[in-house]
Amino acid sequence: MITTYQMDVNELSIEVLNAIKTAFKNKTINITVSEVFDETEYLLASKENKAHLEKSIKEAEEGKVVAFTVEEFKNKYGK
Repeated sequence: MITTYQMDVNELSIEVLNAIKTAFKNKTINITVSEVFDETEYLLASKENKAHLEKSIKEAEEGKVVAFTVEEFKNKYGK
C-alpha cells in the first residue's frame, strides 16, 4: 500500500503518527519528507517558457485553439 499525506508542517502531530501506525500496523515503512513542489512557479521560472505559456494563454483566450476528440487524437498520435 502507498499513501501520500500532504499537509502543512504545523499540522504534524502525534495523531498523524498514530494514523500512520494504524494504517501500516506491523509493517516496515519508508518515510520521505519533501517540500511541496509549486508547478506554476517552476513553469514560470524560465523567461522563454513563461513567454511561450503567456502566448498560448492569449491564443486560447482569442479562440485560436485546435479541438479534437480522444479518438481523433489516438488516430493522429497512435496513443
